[in-house]
Amino acid sequence: MSKQEKQHISFIDVSEEVRDFYDRYPYPRPIESLENYRQLWQDPQRRRADYHLFWPDRSYQEEYSILVAGCSTSQAAKHAVRWPRSQVTGIDFSATSVACTEELRRKYSLNNLHVHQLPLEGVSDLGTSFDQIVCTGVLHHLTDPDAGLKALHDTLKPEGAMHLMVYAPYGRTGIYMMQEFCRRIGIHATDEGIRDLISALKRLPSGHPLENLLREAPDFRHEAALADALLHPQDRAYSVPQVFDFIKEAGLTFGRWIRQAPYNPGCGVMAHIPQASLLSRLSPAEQYAAVELFRGTFVRHSMVAYRDDSPCSPQPVSFEGDNWLGYVPIRMSDTICVQERLPAGAASVLINQTHTYTDLYLPIDAQEKKLFDAIDGKCTISEIAGEHGHRDSVRALFERLWWYDQVVFDASPLSGANSAPVEGDRE
Repeated sequence: MSKQEKQHISFIDVSEEVRDFYDRYPYPRPIESLENYRQLWQDPQRRRADYHLFWPDRSYQEEYSILVAGCSTSQAAKHAVRWPRSQVTGIDFSATSVACTEELRRKYSLNNLHVHQLPLEGVSDLGTSFDQIVCTGVLHHLTDPDAGLKALHDTLKPEGAMHLMVYAPYGRTGIYMMQEFCRRIGIHATDEGIRDLISALKRLPSGHPLENLLREAPDFRHEAALADALLHPQDRAYSVPQVFDFIKEAGLTFGRWIRQAPYNPGCGVMAHIPQASLLSRLSPAEQYAAVELFRGTFVRHSMVAYRDDSPCSPQPVSFEGDNWLGYVPIRMSDTICVQERLPAGAASVLINQTHTYTDLYLPIDAQEKKLFDAIDGKCTISEIAGEHGHRDSVRALFERLWWYDQVVFDASPLSGANSAPVEGDRE
């Protein structure tokens, strides 16, 4: 038997092991109700913000095709609830995950959802392409992640967008240490093995790299989550440079991070370290790589990616020139406005509650708060500012709001058709 044939058989064996793992320990845990999720996504501004995070320069629409690749127990059903006018397809190679999704489809009459038991690498068997592909927490469990991502690329429409998430290495150091511990002494994903592992983790020495994750991640209290993290038969992680190489090899181009403030050297504590000026001289990709090393605790990377051969790739948000005046800002629904115990000179502090780093808060003064309060999802930046804001200060505010994940923009051609000039435009 050739080396290539042996490798192929090994890949099949590992894939079957992963499939069996998820059939026995489905993750995330199956859920019985989508009511809270349905209520959350009835907010039209939340849906608009989600859409323009992926397509800032396209007019908003609610009818498109979505593939959830590796849909697990409920992710495809959630997308069908979120976008009831879209057609959602979920695929997963776990029979248990597919059965859980089918149960939710029947329970909530999700006629826009179609589910198939299919490995990600076999996505071409569907015989169709999609406007959006969601693949989070799957690629890093494949025996050949590069082949998996290339298969998704070939199924994405030329003008489509992907939401990808892969594990990051540095924040998962404790996980990989414990995975190796389990391998060395022969702990396996069995009910008894998981119970004994939970008992052992309660005695983990203080200062162990896994300690903070166990304390801060409530998901780890559940057996399936613990098994997924520590006893998974196939798992790898990607640093920022490896992420960029990974998507490039698949014929994709980077769009943005789903939450970009943690990666930005101009946000939070990163803007105040003595090396801030050195960071500013780097390319964006090099900045992100440096920030990952300094922060040190990223456990995952979530991003937007596009086909690199698209004839109409989305234009990036830019504050050069004048086009930004016609952008329509849309607030992120997870933002809160704090008005107590404020820093000196601040009228309020904006916090995106999805950020896990406590330094990522944005103080704004009284004039900036007036502009922020005027964001209604309809008016352009120019219309919001009117005659009350100088061009440079208005631009600086909305650029900060964007980098801090407080807003996304509808930058479609029609959004700013009637925008008026801001003071200072004719200088």
